[in-house]
Amino acid sequence: MTTNTTRIAIAKDFLALTKPRITWLIVVTTAVGYFFGAKPGLWHWATILRLAHTLIGTALLASATATLNEWYERESDAKMRRTSRRPLPAGTIGPNRALGFGISLAICGAAELAWAVNPLSRRPLVS
Repeated sequence: MTTNTTRIAIAKDFLALTKPRITWLIVVTTAVGYFFGAKPGLWHWATILRLAHTLIGTALLASATATLNEWYERESDAKMRRTSRRPLPAGTIGPNRALGFGISLAICGAAELAWAVNPLSRRPLVS
């Protein structure tokens, strides 16, 4: 049986895989880019909603990228003192679980952007 303390530790390990500080920086720069690329004038609710979906999708894809990168680099991370305590080299999360987590984040992020932000990207390229 898993205790609450163990569940919290596991959640923290999965969060660490996503590199939240780097993800935050990516989300902030996306928001700034969205702001500068938006049409001048007052924003209506649809613009704000699209921005929210853009930021959510971007955060999911950035987290997926970080997770998949850690999965890919796990063997070299185990050899370096600075990175050896990360969840994968330390063995607190198995490689298959990390890979599945990363792929799930990527699918969710891509779906968020495709369906909520840019409906044209759902159309097939060939009619």
